[in-house]
Amino acid sequence: MNSFGRLFRVSIFGESHGQSVGILIDGVPAGISLNEDDFNADLLRRKAKGLGTTPRIEEDKPILETGIFNGKTTGAPILIRFLNQNTRSKDYSNLVTHPRPGHADYTGKIKFKGYNDYRGGGAFSARLTLGIVAAGVVAKKILPLKYETQIVSLHGNTNKDEFENEIKEAIEKHDSIGGIVSIKISDVPQSLGEPYFDSVESVLSHLLFSVGGVKGVEFGIGFAGANLYGSEYNDSIIDNNGHTKTNNNGGINGGISNGNDIEIRVMMKPTPSIGVSQDTFDFEKGCVSALEISGRHDVAIILRGQVVLEAMCAIGLCDLYLVNKGILGE
Repeated sequence: MNSFGRLFRVSIFGESHGQSVGILIDGVPAGISLNEDDFNADLLRRKAKGLGTTPRIEEDKPILETGIFNGKTTGAPILIRFLNQNTRSKDYSNLVTHPRPGHADYTGKIKFKGYNDYRGGGAFSARLTLGIVAAGVVAKKILPLKYETQIVSLHGNTNKDEFENEIKEAIEKHDSIGGIVSIKISDVPQSLGEPYFDSVESVLSHLLFSVGGVKGVEFGIGFAGANLYGSEYNDSIIDNNGHTKTNNNGGINGGISNGNDIEIRVMMKPTPSIGVSQDTFDFEKGCVSALEISGRHDVAIILRGQVVLEAMCAIGLCDLYLVNKGILGE
C-alpha cells in the first residue's frame, strides 16, 4: 500500500495537484536534534533547477507538524507536509481518455475505477518523492552513513563531460532520456538484514523499485558477474574485520551486510511525458490517434532522482538497523 517499514515506518500521502504532499514517519527515537534547516541540503538536490529539469518551481518548504518539540524528536510520529502552490491542472484533462504511453494514466484509471486524481499524475507523480527525501534525512540522523551518489551513465553515455550535450540534444528533440545512478554506502554496520525475505538486497530493492521510473537494480558487480568463474567472483577476506580484496558482492553475503561498502546501480528510464507526438489509443475516439502532451516535465528525471534513490536506501538501512538492535537487545 502506501506504508513501508517495521520499526522505522514511513507512510506517504498526497497528490501532485492536491493541497499538499508529505510523509508520516513512525519509530523515530526521542531526543534526536531535528529542525527545518536539516532538510535544506537534500531538498535542494531534488529541487527543479537548471538544464533538463521541469519549469515547475515550488518552494518545497517542510512543514514539521508533529513529533518535534524544542528542536528534538519526541518519540511520537513525525508528520511532514509540503504545499503544492504552482499547479496547472488543465494541462492533464485530455489524458483521462488519451493516456500517455509508458505512464500510469491508464493503469491508475483501471486500478481505481476512474476515481483517482489524474492531475499532474496524481498519486503517481514524482512530486510525492519530496516526502521520501524528507524521510531519508531523518533516517540519516538515526544511522549516519556516508553516501556517494552519482550518475554514471546518461542515455548510454558514460563520459560525464558529455552529459550536458546529451540533455541539450534531448531538449532540442522535445524528448527525454534516462540513465544509471551509482550509490556507494560506506561505514555500514555488519549483520544488518536477514537470510531470506528481509535480506538487505530484498529491502533496498523493494524501496528502490518503488520510485517511479526505476526499471533495474544491481548490487556489487551485478549482471557482469555472470561472465566470471566463481574463483574470480568470490571476495577474499583479507583481515579480521571482514574487509575484502574485491567487492563483487556489493558488501552483502547471505542477505546480511558484511561491513564493506554497499554498492548499488539503479537504472531510471526516460520519463514518458515528452513533447514528441505519439500514436496511442484514444478511448474516447475508439482508435489510435496522435497524442500531444502539454505541461511542464523533466527531460531527465534522473537528475533530480539521485537524492530520492539515496533516501530510499537510507530508509531501508535505518529500518534494518533498528530491527537488528532489537534482535541483539541493544
